[in-house]
Amino acid sequence: MCGVVGALVLSPGSFRISEPYLMRMRDSLAHRGPDGAGLWIDSHARIGLGHRRLSIIDLSEAARQPMANEDETLWVAFNGEIYNHIELRRELEALGGHRWRTDHSDTVVILHAAATGGIDSVDNFRGLFAIALWDTPARSLTLVRDRLGKKPLFVYRAPGLVLFASELKALAADADFARRVDLTQLAGYARYLYVPSPGSIYR
Repeated sequence: MCGVVGALVLSPGSFRISEPYLMRMRDSLAHRGPDGAGLWIDSHARIGLGHRRLSIIDLSEAARQPMANEDETLWVAFNGEIYNHIELRRELEALGGHRWRTDHSDTVVILHAAATGGIDSVDNFRGLFAIALWDTPARSLTLVRDRLGKKPLFVYRAPGLVLFASELKALAADADFARRVDLTQLAGYARYLYVPSPGSIYR
């Protein structure tokens, strides 16, 4: 299952992402990933990724997340499975130009595919996924979900800050998160037994 969390500071100010802050978010999702946990925060404390791991495809420590490519220009935290990662890896290996940190992780395929073909490479992924990809040179964060939205990804925009996570409870770990119920969405939940996209139970 795994759990992904992250924070991106949009405007300069006094707020800096700290390990305790990101760990609170990440560890609220411990039930999604009992096999390990990882954190990465950039040197300016403006972007941070966290991951709770449920080991399925590659059980080695080399497959821990957040994971970087060989020159650390890309960082990824990922929940899900890329079903065609073996075929994609063969294609990327034929092109050359990458050092592979694991011999069968689907996470490393995401990194090298994005480095080779940009974020549009996700069009070639078959599977269920929620991906957070940070491009260091471009200072760009891209959040991606599978086409059917099977893997959850919630996004919260606060003044000068964007938070994202696999579950709402991780966003609520932020002390300033407003836990105001959206009554329109509550009515939708009563009718459908889920909150219709793109809403959430919180305003």
